[in-house]
Amino acid sequence: MLNKKEKIGTLYIVGTPIGNLDDITIRAINILKQVDVILAEDTRHTLKLLNHFEISKHLISYHRHNEDEKIKKVIEFLDNGKDLALVSDAGMPIISDPGQNLVKYLVENNYKIEVVPGVTAFVTAIVKSGIDSTRFTFEGFLSINKKQRKERLHSLEKETRTMIFYEAPHKILATLKDMYEYFGNRKICIARELTKVHEEFNYTNIKDAILDIQLNGIKGEIVLVISGLDDKNKKNTDDKEEINMNSVLLVKRYMANGDTKKDAIKKVAKLKGVNKNEIYKECLDI
Repeated sequence: MLNKKEKIGTLYIVGTPIGNLDDITIRAINILKQVDVILAEDTRHTLKLLNHFEISKHLISYHRHNEDEKIKKVIEFLDNGKDLALVSDAGMPIISDPGQNLVKYLVENNYKIEVVPGVTAFVTAIVKSGIDSTRFTFEGFLSINKKQRKERLHSLEKETRTMIFYEAPHKILATLKDMYEYFGNRKICIARELTKVHEEFNYTNIKDAILDIQLNGIKGEIVLVISGLDDKNKKNTDDKEEINMNSVLLVKRYMANGDTKKDAIKKVAKLKGVNKNEIYKECLDI
C-alpha cells in the first residue's frame, strides 16, 4: 500500500542514451521536463543531455560516494510533494550505477517509484554478439582487487550460460589474462563505444584478443560477451597455462607448429607483454 500522505512525490528512474542521443524515449524527455529535481551521477554529463533537449532543471549530484548521505535529502523532497528523476551517465540507473540503496529504502517505506525504461549496454551487446542469448548472466564490473577478481572468475569457471562483463580500457588486458587462466580460450565478443561514432564489435577469442590489445591497445567503454562452458570449449590444460609457460618452451611450441623463430619470439613477447629482445636473449640456444 502506498504512503498515505496527501502530497507525496514520485521518484522516476529514467533510462538515458548510452551514446546516441536519439535513443532517448519520448516518455523520458517528458518526465525530465516535468520533474522538480534531477538526481544525476555526474551533473556535467547530464547537463549536456538536458541542453540538447532544451530542458532546464535543478540538478543534484548523486553518485556512489555520496549516495547514503543524499537519501535523507531525497526523502525531504518527496515528503514535500516534489517529483524527482534519477539518471546515470548512460543507460539504466542502478545497473552497475548508483541508486540501489535509495530504491531499497523507498520500497521498504512505501514511497512512489516509477521506472521509465531505456537502453542498456549489456543487452545491446549480447543482441549483436552472435553468442547464445537464450540464457545469460550479467556480471557487471569485476573487482579491481586482483585476488577478489580471480576468486570471482574461479567461481564462474564452469558457468554454462553466456557471461557479460563491463570493463574499462586500462583494465581490460589484466582481466582477459585472468579470464584466459580460468576459462581457457573461449569465444568472445568485445563490444566497444556502443551506439557512438566509433562503435566496434570484435568477434574473436580470448587469446587473440590479448594479442591484439597488446599490439594495438584499446579505447572506450567496453562490454565483454563470453561464451559459457560447453563440450566444444572445455579448457585444454596446455592452452590454459600458455601465458605462464616458460618462454623458451613456448617459442619451441610455436616453431613446431610452423612459425619461424623470429615470428615465434614476437608472438611470445606479445603474449607475455614484454620486449621481444628479452625473449630473444632467452632463446639464443634454439
